[in-house]
Amino acid sequence: MIRIGRCLVSALAVSAAALTAISPAEAAQSKKPSAAASASAKPATPTTRSLGTFAGWSAYASQDKTGRVCYLVGQSQKSEPAGSGRKIPTAMVAHRPAEKITNVVSFVEGAPLKDGSDVALDIGGSKFELFTKDDGAWARTAELDKTIVTVLSKGRQAVVKGVPQKGPATTDVYPLAGFAKALAAIDKACGVQREEKPKPPAAQHHGRHKHKRS
Repeated sequence: MIRIGRCLVSALAVSAAALTAISPAEAAQSKKPSAAASASAKPATPTTRSLGTFAGWSAYASQDKTGRVCYLVGQSQKSEPAGSGRKIPTAMVAHRPAEKITNVVSFVEGAPLKDGSDVALDIGGSKFELFTKDDGAWARTAELDKTIVTVLSKGRQAVVKGVPQKGPATTDVYPLAGFAKALAAIDKACGVQREEKPKPPAAQHHGRHKHKRS
């Protein structure tokens, strides 16, 4: 599952600079982040559509040879250390329902990460370790992907800490105000159902009943 997740996100992960240089469809289908970043500007394809932007989180639906692809993208609003020369860090969640792949979480750190290092993700005190390759970080299992997406949808901010190949450790902060709405948009576009919490049982009223005497 790790290999599938890595391949999927490698096809989707792009930096913020690349998103402004190429269309969302090309961003979603690019096989390598470095290739996407160097792509020249081209018009959006008819099969890609924006689902809206929600407090900095943008949602898209696209179509490729395998079927529909839905994904959301957000950028770090605060990164340390300042002036490190990194590209703007980016977070993504992607669905490929035709391949039964959903909730794939990735973080593109904007610079190559130290080999064998983990990225630490903290969402309001809920902490996760993500494995890394090149400049990207992913969850190790589909179950963990789903858990992270659920926590992100309810959180206020996500803090991501990584160890680059060169330079000091980095910290990126993602406000999550619009994440839940962007997630709902891609869920709807790709037909992904969220498990709803069971409703609490209806309150039972125990009152005194008056009985007529015969």
